[in-house]
Amino acid sequence: MKKALARLIIRMSDRLSSRPDKDAVFKSLSRLHDRILQGKKDSGLLVPFDLQQGRFIIFSDQHKGCRDAADDFKDAAGAYTHALEHYYDHGYTLINLGDCEELWENTPSAVMQYNEPPLRMEARFLQKKRYYRIFGNHDLEWHYAVPRRQFLRPLFGKKLRVYEGLVLQTQYNGHAYRVFLAHGHQGDKRSDGNAFSKWFVAAVWTPVQRFLDIHPDTLSESFDLVDAHNIMMYEWSLQTANTLFISGHTHKPVFASLDHIDRLTKQLQRATADNEQTAVAALQTELQQRQEEYAGKQLVKTMVHPTYFNTGCCCFSDGDITGIEIADGFIRLIKWSGKNSPVAHRKVLEEAPLYYLFDQLPGNIQTVR
Repeated sequence: MKKALARLIIRMSDRLSSRPDKDAVFKSLSRLHDRILQGKKDSGLLVPFDLQQGRFIIFSDQHKGCRDAADDFKDAAGAYTHALEHYYDHGYTLINLGDCEELWENTPSAVMQYNEPPLRMEARFLQKKRYYRIFGNHDLEWHYAVPRRQFLRPLFGKKLRVYEGLVLQTQYNGHAYRVFLAHGHQGDKRSDGNAFSKWFVAAVWTPVQRFLDIHPDTLSESFDLVDAHNIMMYEWSLQTANTLFISGHTHKPVFASLDHIDRLTKQLQRATADNEQTAVAALQTELQQRQEEYAGKQLVKTMVHPTYFNTGCCCFSDGDITGIEIADGFIRLIKWSGKNSPVAHRKVLEEAPLYYLFDQLPGNIQTVR
C-alpha cells in the first residue's frame, strides 16, 4: 500500500512541480540577462575570465534540509563536502546556482543549524573571493536583506551578496563570448512567485515524504533535453548571440555536446595540427570507442546548436551529485559519488572544449554588444 501511495504522490508531484509558460520564460530570462549587461548589480554581475586559466564549479539544487526523512540533501552531503574540498584546494570559484537551501519545507534557522559544516566550507570560497551565490525559488528568501543578514551573515560575513543571475565573459578569436547563469525558475508558474506551490510543498508534500520516505530524483544516463522546461530554456538561449546558458531547477543534467563523433573529430584535427601527441592518442582511442558504440544506430540530434546546459542537482536519491565545471578551456558535466564510501569520487560524464562550442554557436562571428 505504501508503494502504491508513493507512486501516486510522485505522479502528483511531477504534475504540480513545474508549469513553465514559454512567453513568461522568454520574457523573464531576457529581462534578467539585459539588466546584468546594463550594469544593474542588484540583478547580477558581469565577471570576466581567461579562457584557459579560469576555473569555475557550478552546483545547484542542494535543497539542504534538516536531516529528516524529507531532506533530499542528507544522502548527498558527503559527496558534496568532498567535492568542495577538491575545488577549494584546486583554486576553483564556486557558483551556487540556486535552491541551495530548502526553505519551503523548513525554517531558515533550522536549515542553518543542521548544515553548518557545508555552509562553512562554502564560506571559505567567499573569504578567498571565489564565491557567487544565486537564489532560486526554494531559497528566494535570500534575495531579501533582512533574512540574509539574520541567517547567512553569521556564517558568511558582511561580504556575501546574493543575485538572481550572473554572466561570465571571456575572449576568443578577438570576440567576446559569454556564459549566462540563472537558476531557471524564471517563467515557471508553479515556482516563480507561486504561493500555492510553496504551500503544497510545506503542508502536503513534505509530511507525506517523511511518512513514505520518498526521494524521487534519480540520475538518468541521458544528458540531452528531457522535458518541456529544458527545451524552452534551450530555445531562449538560441536568440542571444555568442552566449552559452547554464541553469539548474529541473534536476535533470543537460550537456549540449551535439554529435560526439563530430566533436571528437574536430578536436583530433586540432590536436594533430598542434602536434599534441598525448592528446592525439587519447582522442583516437575515445573516437574509436564512440564509433563502435554508435555503429548501426541512428543518431537524433535534439539541439542544432550547443547553447544550453543544466547542472542537474546535488540531491539525487543515490547520494550522487552533478555539476558543471569550466576549467582548462573545457566545459564538463561531472558527477561525484560517495554515499557508501569515506571518500567521494569524481567522474567526467561529458566534456567539450569551449572553442569547439563557440565555433558552433549561431552568430559566432558577431561581436557581442
